Amino acid sequence: MPVRGAMERYRVKPGSTIDLDGIHPAEKSLFNGADKSEFEPQFRELQDQLRDMQQMLYAQNRHRVLVVMQAMDTGGKDGCIKHVFSHIDPQGIHVRSFKKPTEEELAHDFLWRVHSKVPATGQMVIFNRSHYEDIIAVRVKHIFPKEVWQRRYRHIVEFERMLAEEGTTIVKIFLHISRDEQKRRLESRLRNPHKHWKFNPDDLADRKLWHDFMAAYEEVFAKTSTECAPWYVVPADRKWYRNLCVARIMVDTLAGLGMKLPKVDWDPASIVIGD
Repeated sequence: MPVRGAMERYRVKPGSTIDLDGIHPAEKSLFNGADKSEFEPQFRELQDQLRDMQQMLYAQNRHRVLVVMQAMDTGGKDGCIKHVFSHIDPQGIHVRSFKKPTEEELAHDFLWRVHSKVPATGQMVIFNRSHYEDIIAVRVKHIFPKEVWQRRYRHIVEFERMLAEEGTTIVKIFLHISRDEQKRRLESRLRNPHKHWKFNPDDLADRKLWHDFMAAYEEVFAKTSTECAPWYVVPADRKWYRNLCVARIMVDTLAGLGMKLPKVDWDPASIVIGD
């Protein structure tokens, strides 16, 4: 069977503290195969289950699912989203990316641009970066003073609680890579002309602040991982293991909704399709 126990192992329990140095980014402890060659059939099985569950989500039109994806630069958000959710019908899933706020967005509260992007009933939405940048980046880069970003923990917890109480299932995933792995991925982009577009020299400035970012993420997890909106810290140095764990977390989360395809109020046997 595909990797089990990802939700339990990588979930940040509400009220707990977490030391990212204590989570090895290259671990693969939940993979129950002899070697990586056994990964593909396990991953395909999870992709198929996720496809079927999303079909029920869309057909039942009762639940909403929000996936928040965060990582350091080169952490693999794009690749993870591409591979894990590739079998899902595009009608029922949307990926929303949050870049540097525009002037219009800055003229409103920091959650204004986020609220309109949350899923509607029957939909799954993935945030590629999210409202958490308004704490993490703002804090580390000293964009706003502490009294501004400090109160945003409470705002976010209350915002997510409101979404959950209105029927949204929230899954927040941090793809945890090592600083050494980030270096390897950045160097790979420099060596490959086809990947130069992915490289941003500004990323090197953020790399120098690595420890500050880790401290910011640790506090975010401690203050915003709740029963209704838990964080999962997934080891991400091994891309295949990262994808396997994220797929398992999503399948187990959707299975917990107890969804079923809606019953029809007519008899299929009585329908005759004319020539």
